[in-house]
Amino acid sequence: MIKLINMKNSSPLYLTAREAAAELSISPATLYAYVSRGMIRSEPEPDTRAKRYRADDVRALKNRRAPPPEQRGTRLENELPILDSAISTLTEDGPIYRGVNAVTLSQTATLEQTATLLWDVSGEDPFTPDNLPVISPAMHAVLVATANETPLARAGSVLALASDADPRAYNRSTDGRTQMGARIMRLTASAILGTEPSAMPLHKQVAHAWAPNPREAEDFIRRALVLLAEHELNASTFALRVAASTGISLYDAVNAGLSALKGPRHGGAGPLAARFVAACAEGDPASLIRERLANGEYIPGFGHSVYKNGDPRADDLLNSMRSAGADERLATEIPALVLEATGERPNIDYAIAVHARTHNLPTGSEIALFAIARTAGWVAHGIEQLKTRALIRPRARYVGPAPAARDKRSSL
Repeated sequence: MIKLINMKNSSPLYLTAREAAAELSISPATLYAYVSRGMIRSEPEPDTRAKRYRADDVRALKNRRAPPPEQRGTRLENELPILDSAISTLTEDGPIYRGVNAVTLSQTATLEQTATLLWDVSGEDPFTPDNLPVISPAMHAVLVATANETPLARAGSVLALASDADPRAYNRSTDGRTQMGARIMRLTASAILGTEPSAMPLHKQVAHAWAPNPREAEDFIRRALVLLAEHELNASTFALRVAASTGISLYDAVNAGLSALKGPRHGGAGPLAARFVAACAEGDPASLIRERLANGEYIPGFGHSVYKNGDPRADDLLNSMRSAGADERLATEIPALVLEATGERPNIDYAIAVHARTHNLPTGSEIALFAIARTAGWVAHGIEQLKTRALIRPRARYVGPAPAARDKRSSL
């Protein structure tokens, strides 16, 4: 277990009544009406008679009242909450894991400790040395057959068989599900790394499997895994929750998330950032940036739809690499050039790409590291969704041709 770290009292999770009313351009009376209808959550401000209001509810209501034109009718509006979750939320200070700032947590915690926080573990530690995944003969054969495939393809193939091999795959008890989560994390990591399942801390497993100098890389890998562990309701997590809502096992739900992660607009952005970092390291970054922008191309690894003022996770990793003597061009100069040219700051994909190059991790390790870490968050969302026993079944807004009028004569 880990000790919870208190957030500052001035957390951006909340707004005052004046701030909330100004954000919505409404009067305080109208704000109170929204609260009474349950559309905005409020709670007493500690040690005062005033109340504070949830900033995400205010933003959601604002977006619902006036969604951006390019989003209307084409997709679920970004930043519009569609389900309740106690696992995490996103703020300008970075992700918050059950009330704990992820950047602060990453200074000392391991991925396993982060998982127990995300899973709200209060009983037995799920990461005991003997809680290792079951490997059936069929799973072993798949691992051998996919040895030369990509790490995520190998992991997905073995996860597809895992629920049939594990006699506890449908255990509904609280401890049963968290223990299964630990086995899923260890199985996913071993399949990605091409190693035997182990109770060794996951950051050490990654370092020993990939880094030429494991001791030097261990702490950076540990921090990166914690920062990547969870990020609220992104594409892969939503895919997992939809799958879990049908009642499938956690193994199969995690596999749904893993499949969605591969897309270039999600986890697949990591390899694109790595190629950009490699090109900058081997050439003239200023010319490369200018050429990409002149051709109408974006700069991979920069900008974020949530963190308008910079990704705190990336800032933390890049700062730690600067302190450790990383290549100044990669850690400082290139981000400054891109900021000047585009106004965009590095996101965690860029930071992980610099990290991978600095420690000579293998090609493709960026998305693989992402998958190992995010399994912790996926398990948390899978458990939370399974507890609700509710099917996620959105409806579409029909915009096709109107049905033809029924010919009354045809019924004669």
